[in-house]
Amino acid sequence: MSEQILRLPAEKLFQAEIDALIAAEKNPIPTGWRMSPQSVKTYICGGKAGKTEITPKYIGHERLVEIAISTLVTDRALLLIGEPGTAKSWLSEHLTAAINGDSTKVIQGTAGTTEEQIKYSWNYAMLIAKGPSHEAMLKSPVFNAMETGSIARVEEISRCASEVQDALISILSEKRISVPELAVEVAAQKGFSVIATANTRDKGVNEMSAALKRRFNIVVLPAPANLTSEMEIVRTRVTQLSENLDLNAKQPADDVVEKVCTIFRELRCGETLDRTQKVKGTSGVLSTAEAISLLCNSMALAGSFGNGTITNEDLAAALQGAVIKDEDKDQVAWKEYLENVMKKRGSEWLGLYKACKELTV
Repeated sequence: MSEQILRLPAEKLFQAEIDALIAAEKNPIPTGWRMSPQSVKTYICGGKAGKTEITPKYIGHERLVEIAISTLVTDRALLLIGEPGTAKSWLSEHLTAAINGDSTKVIQGTAGTTEEQIKYSWNYAMLIAKGPSHEAMLKSPVFNAMETGSIARVEEISRCASEVQDALISILSEKRISVPELAVEVAAQKGFSVIATANTRDKGVNEMSAALKRRFNIVVLPAPANLTSEMEIVRTRVTQLSENLDLNAKQPADDVVEKVCTIFRELRCGETLDRTQKVKGTSGVLSTAEAISLLCNSMALAGSFGNGTITNEDLAAALQGAVIKDEDKDQVAWKEYLENVMKKRGSEWLGLYKACKELTV
């Protein structure tokens, strides 16, 4: 049955690695955790557990991972902040998978997220028929995490309305939820915490209050420091993603990955990698996550309508959709980049330049 599931949770996808780390555990394990902080770090950053090779899930500053893990050992909640595509949700999911073996207690923050989704709601048919009862209560992921002493995830917390954010303040301060309809208070078990993520591009949507920020330890996840790091992340994630999809295509060659990452970094930073030429930026973020998605899309094109190997035409089609989000502004910036940067890079880039030029009106 699991073979038919489009996306398995991290604890299922990497179950063998988690089991190996638990079996090889030699360090003290905090209450409510399945493995020690040291083993969680090994799971996230890579290493060995006995004879089992642990693949890195997050490629970046290991010290930031240590700060995140040590925060969750205390009674403080964790807030991961960064640009889109800096693996905030990915890190959040894998932290909970390693610590609790369950990454599914998650609330997706949107403009439509309500306070009930943070605390609890009711089965109204049972409520009308029998009145308030434990059976009629629909517990939120945060409520379930408090009862079981585990970790809940709140994605894109800055997209939630202020009253929804405020509902978290009392939970994180008092570590309990009051249910006045049943005249009870539910206290959090040891091991309970919250991991929230926030997007710096959405900072002004519903900016978090100072009171709420004080309840979190904040870890800022930076974009990949250099081209080599970004290429490694992209290669790793494309390989992992494509294994679960019927793309019928070969993995992208190193030069393909390098070209995509180079284009994205230059448009993102507003200058060429050698810093000799300014580049007009685009309205999109052009994050590492988007580069991963772009290459998977190119593989799908190559596998479905080509010979299974990514061509310049496949790459150009995917680039066109990824770069041009705002038709007027981005079209001008992309044309300038093609003519002023890509065209002048020599024979290795000429094929991609011509394919991109044909699609650019």
